[in-house]
Amino acid sequence: MSNTAQSSAAKRIEALLDENSFVEIGKSVTARSTDFNLTEDKTPSDGVITGYGLIDDNLVYVYSQDASVLGGTIGEMHAKKICRLYDLAMKMGAPVIGLIDCAGVRLQESTDALNAFGELYRKMSLASGVIPQISAVLGQCGGGLAVAAGLSDFVFMDGKAGKLFVNAPNALAGNKTEDTACAAFQSEHTGLVDFVGTPDEIFAQIRALVPMLPANNSDEAPLSDVADDLNRECTDIAGAAADPAVALSQISDSGVFCEVKAAEAKEMVTGFIKLNGTTVGAVANRTAAYDADGKQTAEFKPVLTAKGCEKAASFVNFCDAYDIPVLTLTNAEGFLADKHNEYRIGKAAAALVTAFASATTPKVNVIVGNAYGSGFTIMNSQALGADVTYAWDSAKVGTMDAKLAAGIMYDGSDAATINEKAAEYEKKQNSVDAAASRGYIDTIIRPEDTRKMAIGAFEMLYTKREDLPARKHATV
Repeated sequence: MSNTAQSSAAKRIEALLDENSFVEIGKSVTARSTDFNLTEDKTPSDGVITGYGLIDDNLVYVYSQDASVLGGTIGEMHAKKICRLYDLAMKMGAPVIGLIDCAGVRLQESTDALNAFGELYRKMSLASGVIPQISAVLGQCGGGLAVAAGLSDFVFMDGKAGKLFVNAPNALAGNKTEDTACAAFQSEHTGLVDFVGTPDEIFAQIRALVPMLPANNSDEAPLSDVADDLNRECTDIAGAAADPAVALSQISDSGVFCEVKAAEAKEMVTGFIKLNGTTVGAVANRTAAYDADGKQTAEFKPVLTAKGCEKAASFVNFCDAYDIPVLTLTNAEGFLADKHNEYRIGKAAAALVTAFASATTPKVNVIVGNAYGSGFTIMNSQALGADVTYAWDSAKVGTMDAKLAAGIMYDGSDAATINEKAAEYEKKQNSVDAAASRGYIDTIIRPEDTRKMAIGAFEMLYTKREDLPARKHATV
């Protein structure tokens, strides 16, 4: 390792990677600019340590910024080292992990530094969907570097020392009190951050995530050993349907569930589980949240929101890019009806529709509650391309609640007539049997059989091949 071996940047790499696995690249690089007395400042490694190593014996490329060198600012050579790392990662088909602690653009290098940012953006954009990109914000990440974080697939952030912003909080017109650069704001409101924790927790989470992901878009995710019974019944899952974080843990091998963007749009759950040792992406509607003691901590309406649709669409796109199968647990009764949601719900719902309809990875949908109206259609329905659709025997499928439908169709009728027609509508139009009789549901299952049925479906779909119409990309 270079003469920065005792720096926090180097120690972070050591804490992240397998012991003694890191090999540094470009340790002799220093700043090239001579303007504004820059030659008087020592710039070892130009403020960033780059190289490769292992996480659980999986090859990864890592860069770690050193805030003690010109504030970790990005200049020409600093960015060139990271771009060089991307070139190697693309050739080898391995993830890139950035440990970010940077004051932003290096002012002394002016347009050289700006061009360097542009070159880094291009490398990250071209790598998107080819190799996984992970960023950990461990200190400052402001201005242009916040865009680089946004180009990553997963962003981790130090809950105390991390600061992530495009514009600093004190530069925002009218903002006098809110810290818009803190982890809570960036994880809950912007959705830019997936995981928040201490540095040790972040390194542990990255080490848990990397082995669940394919190294690139041509490889499969590593298979893990399975000690769990493939035919195990999920005896308590019906009672956990309201909180998919609990239900998905029951479905998964040995309770493995890695939730992403847990703090954003909590009514929509996204994350990774394991089924028969294979990584599966999960998308599910949530109506309640429970803590580790089983106490309800939050309640949500069974509806689709703009933020929830955007969150799910982004996740489905990631899974499809790396051919990770997708499992959905559907429990939605249409769209949230309020003015704020109306600003973006049309576009957001269209993005989710496009994500499901365009995804060629294996897709299995399980209707676990009420699937009414657009909630049924948009949440990975057969019409959008779901390969297999299951429904619990307790689920309901239709356009809306039976009593509401009867009230509209028989407006002005007395209560007895409304109730009679509602019961008739429930039987004929809102039952899973009616949907199954029309072929919209493949199999009606018991809730406790969800795990084994999902495993069987994905095993059947293992060799799936699907060709979409020729095009450069969707425009939604």
